[in-house]
Amino acid sequence: MVKPADILSPQPAGLYCAPGDFFIDPVRPVPRAVITHGHSDHARAGHGAVLATPETLAIMAERYGADFAREQHAVRYGETTTIGDATVRLAPAGHVLGSAQAVVEHAGVRIVVSGDYKRRPDPTCAPFEVVPCDVFVTEATFALPVFRHPDDRGEIQRLLKSVALFPERTHLVGAYALGKAQRVIALLREAGYEKTIYIHGAMEKLCALYEAHGVNLGPLAPATVKTRGEKFAGEIVIAPPSAMADTWSRRFADPVDCFASGWMSIRQRAKARGVELPLVISDHADWDELTETIREIRPGELWITHGRDDALARWAALEGIKARPLALVGYEDEND
Repeated sequence: MVKPADILSPQPAGLYCAPGDFFIDPVRPVPRAVITHGHSDHARAGHGAVLATPETLAIMAERYGADFAREQHAVRYGETTTIGDATVRLAPAGHVLGSAQAVVEHAGVRIVVSGDYKRRPDPTCAPFEVVPCDVFVTEATFALPVFRHPDDRGEIQRLLKSVALFPERTHLVGAYALGKAQRVIALLREAGYEKTIYIHGAMEKLCALYEAHGVNLGPLAPATVKTRGEKFAGEIVIAPPSAMADTWSRRFADPVDCFASGWMSIRQRAKARGVELPLVISDHADWDELTETIREIRPGELWITHGRDDALARWAALEGIKARPLALVGYEDEND
């Protein structure tokens, strides 16, 4: 009888599927790779062949150039492909545009590798799909009971309230260039904010890519000096976190420094970054989302790839689910 460990196993390069002879989200170049999403800690250049959703392939091409892999194989959600003696299907993960869970099957055993995921609604990507399986391989970025993220739309209302309260100041929102920036913009539009949103140059191509894939972000403009003396008072400007402490940020009118991240629930982190308005908006599942997802799937085994695995493994044991931390390295989360 084939055991799950005969199908997938942790290797130095990443999670390896022996029947299909491929890696999932490898941390170094390999001959064959299945990529769950476009963040750089999961999607790297230099592989021989890459299988991913069309959106993820487009993101990788934008970030690394069109020749980021010798071969590119686009697989849409729900399509099944055979690699060696294994079959692979991609299911939505709800993390960012094009993000997918890898559903791997061999000899009647199904293993679902979640990649990064979240369960709450996101206007910029397809929602997470629950896939019954024998083994569920989950992330654990926020796998501590202290991490219970508030409603995203409530955080956006806090931002808009501050904009109305301080019309003489620029609201400078730190958000990662892939996924978080577009989500914040889409949530602002959903909340009725119709003004132009100004973005850092590092975000322009990725925002255009989202638009090209059907995500309407409304009027955007580069956050450059438009006319002498104009300081973007009363405007919302979105920039990568690295730009917040750069000389680039000094052009704005007494900016209110904001930062959109799940880590902003930790006051010490917000204070250390000098964040005046922390926005707890995460593209990862919090503790309740993780545990509710596992309860819903009820897998025979739970494998934990990266993050706070001890607490989640202990919780799973109390639920009667066999848990195994994989201790994979190289996934320093880009997005949160």
